[in-house]
Amino acid sequence: MTPHDRRDFIRLGGLYGAAALLPALAGPARAAMAPGDKFDLLVRRANLVDPSQNLSGLYDIGIRHGLIEAIAPVIPAERGSRVMDAGGKLVTPGLIDLHAHTYPFGSAIGIPADELVAHQCTTTVVSAGDAGANNIAAWRRFIVPGGRTRQFAFIHIAVAGLAGFPVPELYNIDYAQVEATARAIAENADIVLGVKVRMSENVIARHGAEPLKRALLACERSGVPARLMCHIGGVSDRALMSQILDLLRPGDILTHAYSGAPNLAGEFTNVVQDGRLLPAALAAKQRGVVFDVGHGGGSFDYTVAEAAIAQGCPPDTISSDVHVFSANTPGIPYLPWVMSKFLHLGFSLPQVVAMATQAPARAIGRMPKLGTLQVGAPADLSILELVEGPVTFVDTRNNQREGRAHLRPAGTITGGVAYGRPYQAPFSVR
Repeated sequence: MTPHDRRDFIRLGGLYGAAALLPALAGPARAAMAPGDKFDLLVRRANLVDPSQNLSGLYDIGIRHGLIEAIAPVIPAERGSRVMDAGGKLVTPGLIDLHAHTYPFGSAIGIPADELVAHQCTTTVVSAGDAGANNIAAWRRFIVPGGRTRQFAFIHIAVAGLAGFPVPELYNIDYAQVEATARAIAENADIVLGVKVRMSENVIARHGAEPLKRALLACERSGVPARLMCHIGGVSDRALMSQILDLLRPGDILTHAYSGAPNLAGEFTNVVQDGRLLPAALAAKQRGVVFDVGHGGGSFDYTVAEAAIAQGCPPDTISSDVHVFSANTPGIPYLPWVMSKFLHLGFSLPQVVAMATQAPARAIGRMPKLGTLQVGAPADLSILELVEGPVTFVDTRNNQREGRAHLRPAGTITGGVAYGRPYQAPFSVR
């Protein structure tokens, strides 16, 4: 297959991979409903918020063959083979976590994606560098098919990914293998989005921009559309932070964008220095670099976020960076809780929902109608409660902020099948 053919393959959607077929491809060909036909699942009294359609208010949602079939103010209950009453709770397109760690047994920090659903309402997750070229095949063959959550991945530029954590994967720069990574991207282009590189000093020592340059080169040599996800937080020196920002291309993802983690000497070397946003950060934002939250256990600082947002760099995507260590930290980096923090920072509910649905779907770029509840879209829904009342949030550097509301998980539907009641018989997902 030539690079041109591979680009066409990705643009047209391709095969989704072992996790699923692309259900949206069935949209134009799905069978018309006869008067006596019923929806497989009817979700009633949904307080719908779908930023992709500027849609909000109470609606009923008819699901058939794993797709959104109808949205209307009222759909009679008898039209559903199974009926779920959302009870006026908030219903959004299925939440998408652009930065998670979901390679259990292969990465040292991974959690099974389905175990996150009760805490996150996530229907799609991206494994952010858990695997490298040497072990991405095992993630794809043995992990992805065994779960219901839709998964994509960034391949780590280090060939073993995070299997050796907490040993730094790039102190030895020889682990950053360009050709092996490029080949792994091309061979898995339906499910792999590009390359992940961690640029913190405690990961790469004093190798400067070299790991990032190798990651970018792997993206280019793959011959397919490939983004870079660049992890920052405690880079070795101030000048390197600007150099990193200058190297990122439009569409590449700067994750941990609001990290306040210091370098090994205790210096603050991230996008906000001495209270001022770096000019290189604003330039990167303006040319289309995606600013991703990537909260995690050590990568979100209110003082950095507040300054960066005020000076022109709001987030594009909200992600959790949830893994077996970060999930136990006081910052509680589950996706709805992180979204709640940005409600406190002045973003509207539709804006926050868009940053966890529509925007990450656009960054994934592999699946039509992901991140929306348009007719013909995958029937992925997240059900949340907007709990009003005083709440205390803490970042990863023990800064506290007081809020007036937070989002609480209440239910999830993936591919038209609910987690829990009502159960589908026979039980099957994709």
